[in-house]
Amino acid sequence: MTTRPTDASVVLVHGGFVDGSGWQGVYDILKKDGYEVAIVQNPTVSLEGDVTATRQVLDTQAKPVILVGHSYGGAVITAAGTDPRVAALVYIAAFAPDKGESVQTLIASFPTDGPIPPILPPRDGYLFLDRDKFHEAFAGDLSASDAQFMADSQVPWGVGAPAEAVTEPAWRVKPSWYLVAKDDHMIPPPAQRSMSERAGATVVEAPGSHAIYVSRPEAVASLIEQAAESLATSGK
Repeated sequence: MTTRPTDASVVLVHGGFVDGSGWQGVYDILKKDGYEVAIVQNPTVSLEGDVTATRQVLDTQAKPVILVGHSYGGAVITAAGTDPRVAALVYIAAFAPDKGESVQTLIASFPTDGPIPPILPPRDGYLFLDRDKFHEAFAGDLSASDAQFMADSQVPWGVGAPAEAVTEPAWRVKPSWYLVAKDDHMIPPPAQRSMSERAGATVVEAPGSHAIYVSRPEAVASLIEQAAESLATSGK
C-alpha cells in the first residue's frame, strides 16, 4: 500500500550562530499542508551534543522522518540520520561531510578566491560571526533590520562542534535531497554542488542567500515535500 506524503513527519535542524526560530516560515507551510513538524534546538556546543539533541526529538516521532538540516545542521543530520526512524535527508545550503570529515575540514577546502565566512577568532571557546559582515555574508536577501537582529542575537558556536568529524555518514545509506542557494556567501555554491553530487542527492537550485530557509521558505518547504512525496510513491 502506498503511503501518503503526510504519513511522514519532518524534523528541522538549524545550523551554527542561529536557533530554531528561523524555521518558522517553513514550519508554517508544512503544517498548513498537513505535516507533523518538530524543530530541534541544538545547543551548538559539540557535534555529539547536537546529534544527541536531534535523536531526542527523533525518539518522539511516530511516523517515518524527513530529517532536514541547514548549514552546520547538515553535519548534524549526516551523523544523526542513521537512526532507523529517518527515512530521508534534506540538506538546505548545508554541509554534507563524508566519513572522517568535519565542517572545519570542508571550510578549509573552499576556493580561496571566493567568499570566506567572516568567523571571528574564538572567544572563551566559542565562535561568532563578525556582526558588521553578517548581512552580506549570511543574510544578503533579508532586510537590513532582520539581518541586524540575527547578527545581534547570535548563538555562541562551540569551537569543538565544527572540528568534530562524522564517522558514519547517513547519506551513504539514506536517500537525500539538496537545495543549493545560488547566492550563498557562507558555503560557496560550487562546494554545495560538489557535496550534493557526492551524496547522490536530488538537487534543486534557487536564488537566495545562506539564509534561504528564512528568505525563501516556500522553496525550502517545496523540496521537503518533494522528498516526502518521493518516499510515498516508492512505498518506503
